[in-house]
Amino acid sequence: MPVDDILLNTEEKMQKSEEVVVADLTGVRTGKASPALVENINIEAYEGSSMRLKELAAITTPEMRTLVIQPWDASTIHAIEKGIQAANLGLNPSVDGKLIRISLPDLSKERRQEMVKSARKLAEDGRVSIRHVRREAIETLKTEQKAGDITEDDLSLGEKEVQKLTDAYVKKIDEHLTAKEKDILTV
Repeated sequence: MPVDDILLNTEEKMQKSEEVVVADLTGVRTGKASPALVENINIEAYEGSSMRLKELAAITTPEMRTLVIQPWDASTIHAIEKGIQAANLGLNPSVDGKLIRISLPDLSKERRQEMVKSARKLAEDGRVSIRHVRREAIETLKTEQKAGDITEDDLSLGEKEVQKLTDAYVKKIDEHLTAKEKDILTV
């Protein structure tokens, strides 16, 4: 496999790792209401089938600290309420006719610190994933060089390029984390 293909494959995998971290970070609660807090909660809506909340309802934020969930099928309202409570997010849904309202309480300083820790762990998981992709790429390069498909110079150049990609994606994850921390700590 040519070095360019290995680098392209490596970059795609690192980009996917970054996207996972970004998606995970959107689920970490800040002081503001966001549909991302609840949209991926699994709900046992219909007998034996589990669906994500965003597949069952419209989720809006009419006010800064309020989420409104409007199920497309009114018969699922109590299943959605139970699913949100079971998710252990510290949210207290209340059924209001055909809607579910969730008022987000102000986060205490301790709770904000817990959220920052959680965000840091997600970011570290992303960094570990990127380093794993780096290790795989370097192993692939070395295997190709041993097989005689690439030269020693190609191997050296490839390793340097893989490291540049690794540094760039770790930096991106750090930037996402910094923005999330700022968002969490803003009162």
